Amino acid sequence: MNPPQPETGLLQQIADIQTMERGKLSVIKEGASGPFYKLQARENGRNVTRYIPREQVPAVQEAIAGYQRFATLTEAYARQVITDTRAALAAGFKKKPVRRPSGWRRMKKSSG
Repeated sequence: MNPPQPETGLLQQIADIQTMERGKLSVIKEGASGPFYKLQARENGRNVTRYIPREQVPAVQEAIAGYQRFATLTEAYARQVITDTRAALAAGFKKKPVRRPSGWRRMKKSSG
């Protein structure tokens, strides 16, 4: 059986993320009853704005933090897999010394 890979822990941490949302949460304006919020994000190459009710702000902030955690963990996972791949390739392609037949002699270039 293969020993556990360090990537397994990263994959489990990624799987543990329950909510995700892309974008930036901003206050549009302050009203008499409190602030008004919007969430801006890029979707399909376009900037999309959604207005967020005050009571949903904590959940949206948690979801944004979840996406940021996801991005960090997937980058770490990619770095680890790339490192492992490079090490495996380097181990499989070590330079071999050039062997010349025993009767081979170097030919001198003629100067003329």
